[in-house]
Amino acid sequence: MGEVLKVGIAELKVAKAPVNLSSAGLGSCVGICLYDPRARIGGLAHIMLPDSNQARNSVNKAKFANTAVPVLVSEMLKLGAVKERIIAKIAGGAQMFVFPGASDFMRIGERNVDATKKALAEEKIPLAAQDTGGNYGRTIELCTTTGKLYIRTIEHGEKFI
Repeated sequence: MGEVLKVGIAELKVAKAPVNLSSAGLGSCVGICLYDPRARIGGLAHIMLPDSNQARNSVNKAKFANTAVPVLVSEMLKLGAVKERIIAKIAGGAQMFVFPGASDFMRIGERNVDATKKALAEEKIPLAAQDTGGNYGRTIELCTTTGKLYIRTIEHGEKFI
């Protein structure tokens, strides 16, 4: 296995093959993976919240679905990706805690997934695969050589999408 760039919470990074991108601790957060299969360029954003417009401090573009996706695309294009070839895979968006009588506002995981899908649609990037929801965390690694997204969970196994 080659070099792996770690992407922390509210961060995003891009890489060319053979450098892979990895993010741990995806609970209600969503890992947004973009990939250009011909150029073998990938991008990964670990978003925490759905929408920067609802935040007091929205300086960190990687923190929000609506701002992370355009930045990720832009950074990939700088490395040589072609927007029309980029596809997306997403993981995370779990409901880690249940609060009886809680409003939809507390359903952060589901809202993050919805906002991610909306941001991808606005950029005209097709969603090729997803592993979202549930009540468990995930660790992901995007292979920039193949475009496969490896997902590891506790008690729910491992898989590729």
